[in-house]
Amino acid sequence: MKSSILTARNLSKVVPSAEGELTILHDLSLDLNPGGSLAIVGSSGSGKSTLLGLLAGLDLPSDGNVTLAGHDLCTLDEDQRARVRAEHVGFVFQSFQLLDSLNALENVMLPLELEGHADARERARTLLERVGLGQRLTHYPRQLSGGEQQRVAIARAFAAEPDVLFADEPTGNLDSHTGERISDLLFELNQERGATLVLVSHDERLAHRCQRLIRLEGGRLVDRVEP
Repeated sequence: MKSSILTARNLSKVVPSAEGELTILHDLSLDLNPGGSLAIVGSSGSGKSTLLGLLAGLDLPSDGNVTLAGHDLCTLDEDQRARVRAEHVGFVFQSFQLLDSLNALENVMLPLELEGHADARERARTLLERVGLGQRLTHYPRQLSGGEQQRVAIARAFAAEPDVLFADEPTGNLDSHTGERISDLLFELNQERGATLVLVSHDERLAHRCQRLIRLEGGRLVDRVEP
């Protein structure tokens, strides 16, 4: 039996509001094995992004704990959690989050260089060729379409060979045809690279491509689809 790469136990998140304390996530638990895929779905305000942030160590729960790649995130300070993310996590966002002053190759190289990889340029070039941008290495984000920018972002996310890839509405800013191509690429690389994929999406068709699915309403788990 595989050991879990990502475990959450009894997660809750409570924040202050004008009306008093507001619970935006209620007592949620899950386990993910290496190489698996999980979709988190629900309407706006259901707690999807909050859950993703807790699982990735971007935020801490009010109660419960998260273990990522053997690290209990709730016992670590902000710098230590950032180190865990740098070593084990990749991100793909709806807004691409590329640096406008860097070309495609440099955007993918940057996190590798920050981690001291001597082969950063070659790894970045190989991944950009894999996502179909071998002829666009020196193009800047403003010179790329939305789909091309997202492909650069996916190459950047996979460049450091993460154990877990978090994708937050990765097709949300793309037309349906481009979004489908990006989805195909995301799942192909997920299988090729063996990363665990955690996907937040409003797109039910995309979500059902994952091996597992959980649905949130009002911060509560209301449905779970297992293989």
